[in-house]
Amino acid sequence: MALDATTRTESDSLGTMEIPADAYWGIHTARALENFPISMRPISVYRDLVVALAMVKQASARANREIGVLDHERADLIDRAAQRVIDGEFHDQFVVGVIQGGAGTSTNMNANEVITNVALEMAGREKGDYAFLSPIDHTNRSQSTNDVYPTAIKVGLGLDLLTLLEELDLLRRAFLAKAEEFHDILKVGRTQLQDAVPMTLGQEFHGFATTLGEDYHRLKENAYLLYEINMGATAIGTGITTHPDYAPAVLRHLREVSGLDLETAEDLVESTSDTGAFMSFSSSLKRNAIKLSKISNDLRLLSSGPQAGFGEINLPPRQAGSSIMPGKVNPVIPEVVNQVAFAVAGADLTVTMAVEGGQLQLNAFEPVIAHSIFQSIVWMRRGMRTLRVNCVDGITANRERLGTMVGSSVGVITALTPFIGYSAAAALAKTALLTGRGVADLVVEAGLMSREDVDKQLSPARLSGLEVATRAIPVITTTGDVDGN
Repeated sequence: MALDATTRTESDSLGTMEIPADAYWGIHTARALENFPISMRPISVYRDLVVALAMVKQASARANREIGVLDHERADLIDRAAQRVIDGEFHDQFVVGVIQGGAGTSTNMNANEVITNVALEMAGREKGDYAFLSPIDHTNRSQSTNDVYPTAIKVGLGLDLLTLLEELDLLRRAFLAKAEEFHDILKVGRTQLQDAVPMTLGQEFHGFATTLGEDYHRLKENAYLLYEINMGATAIGTGITTHPDYAPAVLRHLREVSGLDLETAEDLVESTSDTGAFMSFSSSLKRNAIKLSKISNDLRLLSSGPQAGFGEINLPPRQAGSSIMPGKVNPVIPEVVNQVAFAVAGADLTVTMAVEGGQLQLNAFEPVIAHSIFQSIVWMRRGMRTLRVNCVDGITANRERLGTMVGSSVGVITALTPFIGYSAAAALAKTALLTGRGVADLVVEAGLMSREDVDKQLSPARLSGLEVATRAIPVITTTGDVDGN
């Protein structure tokens, strides 16, 4: 009996506790709140994890009803209650911290208790009336935390990845649009931060789009590793307490409710103890994050200045950059994406260590694995969006400055080496640097090429590689002999 109208009394194997009367969670969740005041972030911050937990409970209820181990009334109540969670209700009741001991048991019980009490309320009964509908005997029927929790993580990541891929593709398309906009703008390419040969600004931005497109495919490939689940394994993979028909039944229903191409692992003992799929997926996220960071570095360099830097492009001014220097505007959007990448790289190391830390038939550290990967996906998705909307879409080119730099660049002489030879080109490049004169004039004055031929080879199309010579070109040496003869 409750102490007062504001609480209800619940019991477990350790004793009794008073639970807030209006709470849909119960005693197992309450103990987790006492034991794990660590992250101060509830699992509800990861919406797709909560949805995935409800999907697992719904699929299990349907499977249990189908194979005859759960009566229709209770199975239907659990099914309907889980659907309400899938639809976005009661997420504020998923209150256990993202970091917890117990290999995810607190998260599983939080889901069991919330769905059970929602079902009880739908049946016109009081919360906590577990004699009629039990979080463990009914909502958790044929299940263990050790198959529910990793399966829910995988389903949740699969759902979360869909929105990440949408943002990644939108960002890729934004860079492609800029590549088209800048397709005719020549600039000086750089290697090791030193002047190299010319290219177009469009080619540079097209490169950004291409590398993001590659990551799109790598992420999808690694996602398939997550689609192998261990439902039916229960405690350690032996399937104890489950009906022989449960595993195929729950797989079929979970595929239907999630829309994901899931499959049951061939070796449930191995699948229950191994978390390598999480490590591979985390690694693919890190790859994408590091590439985004490299692109952000390039954007910061190319926009540096506005007077004493590269000054090739302009990033949209998003906020005042200094509390002491008037008029200063910083590249804050690429900077925040850099920091997201640093966090994702750190999270990947956490996942790696947690995977290594597993022992015998179970990995107890899946909570920190889940938190690390879900946070990486969420932050990356938000980072991609702000990079696209608040930066890339508004980038403009400083055409005049780019033209001036190309016009005075000694690197263009590289295009003439097939005609005048490397040695002559190197000598003329040195002269151009010392005198400040243009390489085209020096080549013509030396009698190595005609003005017409020089202008042809130094045309924007040739310099950027958009127009490629397809035949062998005879090389003129410093002695005037062809092919060195």
